[in-house]
Amino acid sequence: MAYRSRNHHAASGVTLPPGQRLIDGFPRFGANLSRPAPPVPIKSVINIRGAAVTDAFDVPLASLATLPRRELTADFHCVAGWSATHLRWEGVPFKTVYRTLIEPALRPGISVTHVVCRGLDGWRSVLSIEDALADDVLIADRLDGRPLSGDHGAPARLVSPRQYGYVSTKHLCRIEVHTAEPKGIHKSVLRLLGPHPRARVWEEERHRYLPAWLLRRPYRATIAFVITWGRRRDVRSRPQPR
Repeated sequence: MAYRSRNHHAASGVTLPPGQRLIDGFPRFGANLSRPAPPVPIKSVINIRGAAVTDAFDVPLASLATLPRRELTADFHCVAGWSATHLRWEGVPFKTVYRTLIEPALRPGISVTHVVCRGLDGWRSVLSIEDALADDVLIADRLDGRPLSGDHGAPARLVSPRQYGYVSTKHLCRIEVHTAEPKGIHKSVLRLLGPHPRARVWEEERHRYLPAWLLRRPYRATIAFVITWGRRRDVRSRPQPR
């Protein structure tokens, strides 16, 4: 995984959102890099709950096979400033899951404003219902023609290409449906960063309060860490000679 300069990606014809830099490969990312990915349950489900739902219920991941699937080629943009391009995701559109399985279970007369997605690793992200129902948001279970690995969110994950990567919760196990924006949902490491409520990459919505240009340099410093950590992890994972 190598870092590419701004001129390199401009010359190659790749257009990135403001403040982003292209890297080779697609590294594991997140707040739990020092820990292994969570184990995949024998019977994986997505639990549906929240103030807008009459009764909580489980959606077995296997049942999603009965819903229309979509293949989506999209770029992935980390709020720290790196981008991985031309990733090929496969899965079920979030809108399809919502309209088919969640909407019929809503309490009568309510107005949904937000959803919270939770992963097996404890990560949580908040999306406005408008963003969650965008046409390119998937519950994905395959990447580049293969089932998701632990590094990238097995057994299934959210993919929201128009938003920064922290919105795309890995190891998806719960969807909470809310009638108002929930508070205190993000893990402490993300709350300290003051995440923007929309996190749209082309609007450079990196922070709820601070201007984006002010954050580019400190965030960009983390790119070197991601690259170095990825290289060390690759070396550790190689079979050792006997």
